[in-house]
Amino acid sequence: MLCVSVGRGRHKHMIAEYKHLAEQGVKLVELRLDYIDREVSLKRILADRPCPVIITCRRERDGGRWTGSEEARQMLLRSAIVEGVDYIDLEDDIAAAVPRYGKTKRIISYHNFRETPADLEGLYARMCDLDADIIKIATMAHNPHDNLRMLRLVKNTQRPTVGLCMGDVGTPTRILANKFGSAFTYATFHHERTLAPGQLGYKQMTNIYHFDSIGPETEVFGVIADPIGHSLSPVIHNAAFHHLRMNRVYVPFRVPREDLKQFLEDCGELGIKGLSVTIPHKEDVLPLLTKSDSSVQGIGAANTVVFRNGEREAFNTDYRAAMDSLERAVGDISTDKPFADKVVLILGAGGVSKALAYGCKRRGGEVIIASRNLPRAEELASRVQGRAIDWELRHNIKADILINGTPVGMHPNMDETPYDRRYLRPATIVFDTVYNPENTLLIKEARQQGATVITGVEMFVGQAALQFKLFTGEDAPLEVMRQELKRAIGPAKY
Repeated sequence: MLCVSVGRGRHKHMIAEYKHLAEQGVKLVELRLDYIDREVSLKRILADRPCPVIITCRRERDGGRWTGSEEARQMLLRSAIVEGVDYIDLEDDIAAAVPRYGKTKRIISYHNFRETPADLEGLYARMCDLDADIIKIATMAHNPHDNLRMLRLVKNTQRPTVGLCMGDVGTPTRILANKFGSAFTYATFHHERTLAPGQLGYKQMTNIYHFDSIGPETEVFGVIADPIGHSLSPVIHNAAFHHLRMNRVYVPFRVPREDLKQFLEDCGELGIKGLSVTIPHKEDVLPLLTKSDSSVQGIGAANTVVFRNGEREAFNTDYRAAMDSLERAVGDISTDKPFADKVVLILGAGGVSKALAYGCKRRGGEVIIASRNLPRAEELASRVQGRAIDWELRHNIKADILINGTPVGMHPNMDETPYDRRYLRPATIVFDTVYNPENTLLIKEARQQGATVITGVEMFVGQAALQFKLFTGEDAPLEVMRQELKRAIGPAKY
């Protein structure tokens, strides 16, 4: 079940949002009294309740905004119980001081904004002695393994429990709560007004992750990156799963480099069947996998991992999707060397550039790598038998195919371009791997010069569709994925 938290400064705004949520079908709402900036009127807030409610009044040390006395705060909580509120949230250190009364159920909570304690089981055992109907433990995640420890605790408890990790590392515990048997999880009224670190908006939880459809048998897929917030992979993969009525969910996992090995070891217990892999893990992941196809070996980077038959299998769908797009633009697919006699200038030497350089070279192109990191460009050029040049010399190359494999021009820096428009030619095929926005400044200026363009949306959807096939064995609903991506990178929706 999803509990949506409301924190507003005025009674009328809190009540209006509460009623709106109930009208949208939300079954449980948390009202944060510590956000109200004047004397609280419980009778006004609790009158004619449209759905069950949790009353919470959080101290500053527990992540709240209450600035009054502790005596006044506890009196307010007791008054809510007397008014017959459905649930009351009491911190573990005051639970004994606020007795049970009437039908109000007690949520005994523990918050730790510094860490996830080593002995979660011991903490839980102590909280079981505090006359709780529901135990809530919220801690800060510093690494992905904290998520597994928290979800494991929730799965093994006998009493109704809410266990979640805070911060963007901890977001998966909120999405996977139902799979591991949590009593409920929390979302906020709007994703831009989070009340706790790592919290998602209820529309994100319902419209992207379809939270209420997740259960113990749901298969988990996801994307690993650091940072993770920019990724739109969850939007399109979850849309595809939902469209085909698959019992699957796709989750963003922020995985720092130093935690990659442990995370892959944890995937089995988390129920993860497949992963998309992006910055900075495309190269680092290879030594940790057991099988890889020929393209991964040639490129030296993977963007897809499938867990199957005890193996960790690596693939590179960036390569296949990019080559499909370029071959359509070139138009000559009657030979296995369609880029013969063509100069291919690739900007950047990261994971996606590795895939593009490998593919273009195999198709007969003369590959030239320009990067601000010249040693990295030289390493890639040596790998594909191409040539590396200093970044400042990129405009000296008369390219038939120009590929941007850098993040220059990506949202929010949409007024930047990696290539001066003065050097763009109508005869050049210009391919920008940036997909947010679709029409980058490079793409706009290339169109103005009469060049053939390939946008990052085409590649992004193409590689995602190939991943979907590897994950599920079924063809992806391409148009659903394409339209969902375009909506996501258009005006704000969630």
